[in-house]
Amino acid sequence: MTTMTEASVREFKMPDVGEGLTEAEILKWYVQPGDTVTDGQVVCEVETAKAAVELPIPYDGVVRELRFPEGTTVDVGTAIIAVDVSGGAAPAPAAEQPAVQQPAVPQPAEEPKAEGSGRQPVLVGYGVATSSTRRRPRKGPEVPVQQASTAIQTELNGHGAAAPTAPAVKERPLAKPPVRKLAKDLGVDLTTVVPTGPDGIITREDVHAAVARTQAPQQEAPVAAAPAPAQTAVSYDTARETRIPVKGVRKATAAAMVGSAFTAPHVTEFVTVDVTRTMKLVEELKEDKEFAGLRVNPLLLIAKALLVAIKRNPDINASWDEAAQEIVVKHYVNLGIAAATPRGLIVPNIKDAHAKTLPQLAESLGELVSTAREGKTSPAAMQGGTVTITNVGVFGVDTGTPILNPGESAILAVGAIKLQPWVHKGKVKPRQVTTLALSFDHRLVDGELGSKVLADVAAILEQPKRLITWA
Repeated sequence: MTTMTEASVREFKMPDVGEGLTEAEILKWYVQPGDTVTDGQVVCEVETAKAAVELPIPYDGVVRELRFPEGTTVDVGTAIIAVDVSGGAAPAPAAEQPAVQQPAVPQPAEEPKAEGSGRQPVLVGYGVATSSTRRRPRKGPEVPVQQASTAIQTELNGHGAAAPTAPAVKERPLAKPPVRKLAKDLGVDLTTVVPTGPDGIITREDVHAAVARTQAPQQEAPVAAAPAPAQTAVSYDTARETRIPVKGVRKATAAAMVGSAFTAPHVTEFVTVDVTRTMKLVEELKEDKEFAGLRVNPLLLIAKALLVAIKRNPDINASWDEAAQEIVVKHYVNLGIAAATPRGLIVPNIKDAHAKTLPQLAESLGELVSTAREGKTSPAAMQGGTVTITNVGVFGVDTGTPILNPGESAILAVGAIKLQPWVHKGKVKPRQVTTLALSFDHRLVDGELGSKVLADVAAILEQPKRLITWA
């Protein structure tokens, strides 16, 4: 974790605070150059793609240098702070601060850009290839082209006929495979196309422009000017618009949702249910001494109902292993609870929720919600989930079609609980009613299984005594 730059100075590197995370943003520094630090003292707070985490320093000493300012995203394995562990007085490093800090700051941040080296692998299976962020150099530099032209000229004894042969050694046009296919389908010679893309890359628009010039030469000027509007489209009104960088939790959530939506075939089923008896039971449990000091709400009984439904239909609690082409049935339930936080949506889960009593489940739910609101959810708390509950009802929403948390087979959305006209015992009465929506991965959960699970949850919430008879 540390390396020696001088005999008495150690560098603390950005650790992998999750499982396989490759970068983190420095949110706040708690120390400054010249401050004394002790082993285990928290020196900064960072945000990964999963959570905000405080980092403790692993040794005693005096802060010599902070390598990056707050708000900087740093690769795992990059030194972020230098500490003098010699035991010397703090003023000396402070006097040297400008000379030491000036060259040190750009090195970790600028070297990857200048040399295209990317981050260095700090974990087995992680790290980026040295050329991953740059296009490979063009083949056939100018010298070989000139040599080929000279050879042709020599062979033809210097006759003027050599001039037309120059295009024969022209560089291969730069274009992506889809663009090359488009050009082939339209009968366009890419060597005649004028590129407008970055680094001289031919775009689809360039190919269409070449076709338009062939079919209507008089429209050549307007066609050539067509790419111009695309450049102005990126501008925006700074006085009336705000752009927010997508990073951290929001970036990870966006990527996960896109991956889930386009990987697992989603099916969503709905059921509307009378939960009047469940709401009465919630009020009774609030007065029970076994729940003194615990959070008791409808979500507690909904979570318990889902756990009982999973016990009755264990195949719903599974995942799809694409590499092995296997369905992995889990004999434990790590129950995820979707939580909205200032940094974005996170889904921490209650480990082994299936084995908890109702009071234990209430305690775990309370801790999970409080920790999430404080932004202190650990990466470990968000890993290993098997099924999830998202309570959209707290926003007054009736229902929704939730997207699966990646790697899970099902997610239950709970709508708002409202007084509605309902036929009860042959008469229309005002009853507490809600709508449940269950999305599941149709690769491993068929309609029958998904329907049984949703129907069981609804039946329990309608008659909560089934928590006893079915458990």
